[in-house]
Amino acid sequence: MKAYLSEFYQIKDEILDEYIAHWSEYNLPRKTIMTAPGETERYLYYVIEGIQKSYYLGEEKQHVIAFAYAPSFSGIPESFFTQTPSRYFLETITNCKFLRISYEKHQQLMQQYREIETLFRKATELFLVGVLQRQHELMAFDMETRFTVFVKRSPHLLNMVSQKDLASYLRIDSTNFSKLMNKVRI
Repeated sequence: MKAYLSEFYQIKDEILDEYIAHWSEYNLPRKTIMTAPGETERYLYYVIEGIQKSYYLGEEKQHVIAFAYAPSFSGIPESFFTQTPSRYFLETITNCKFLRISYEKHQQLMQQYREIETLFRKATELFLVGVLQRQHELMAFDMETRFTVFVKRSPHLLNMVSQKDLASYLRIDSTNFSKLMNKVRI
């Protein structure tokens, strides 16, 4: 986790060690709803093992928003940071192992250490850039281009996540996703 956090912003080892010391291990089995609509995200998670997906339900169909896997953060970010109810689900796809920190402890440490606040501001900036890039891809690219860009960026997910979930994430019909798997050179 220390190496992951240091990619965002370099802070003194003793401050980073103090911050990491407040994270605790947490394990969940596959197919566990971690957060449901209407619940407020109380923890920020760091993924050690496993995969999660966030999604909302519309017309009784899952619409996948994002995947989280090691090494990365997981949770419902807007619910965690604003302490407001989530509008969508967070669910484990596989057995998962995390480190987690409560909202209260995270806020306390950010107030205590300006460096931690800066680290999370920089992490949030990068997250926002990624969200905007994804919005651009969804709005500006046709399905084949979305598929090709995704495969170049995240080919490992083809073996980790179901085709149904990947098709939903890319806003491609499952049948068309299968055709693209056979058509596009990976």
